[in-house]
Amino acid sequence: MTVAVETGTWQLDRTATTVALKHRTMWGLVTVKGAFTTVDGQGEVRADGSVVGTVTLDAASLDTKNAKRDEHLRGADFFDVANHPEITFAVRSAELREGDQVHVIGQLTVRGISRPQSFTAAVTDASADAVTINAEFSVDRDHFGLGWNQLGMIRGLTAVTSTLRFKRSAA
Repeated sequence: MTVAVETGTWQLDRTATTVALKHRTMWGLVTVKGAFTTVDGQGEVRADGSVVGTVTLDAASLDTKNAKRDEHLRGADFFDVANHPEITFAVRSAELREGDQVHVIGQLTVRGISRPQSFTAAVTDASADAVTINAEFSVDRDHFGLGWNQLGMIRGLTAVTSTLRFKRSAA
């Protein structure tokens, strides 16, 4: 696919966007999966071809299909949503590489702690009015103050997957 995304402002299409995570727990025996049900964002493709933008997750909207676990994840041991209601990814640059690949450099902020994060995404659909980007990357939760680990049950990295659909903003 040859990607040609036009300059201008783009708004995240919440109905066609997903952001999910999975993490192995119980000493690697169980994989916990969850999705954020409230996601927002916007981006701008500038005249020089550079790209900036932000994706914001409502931390309290994480749904793992287990109410007790979700409540624990919202609490002070993990996301501490009372004090840090949002998780953000600020795109500093997005460079088109071979084919449909995009190298993204940005800053991930979780629980008020910001760290650089880069990954390669894929443009899976692009038209004059919409673009869809798929990405997967890993996060070390300890880097963001999410180190709660009763009896050493939670180890390793958390995988984040996303399908982000942006629509051209009305002028």
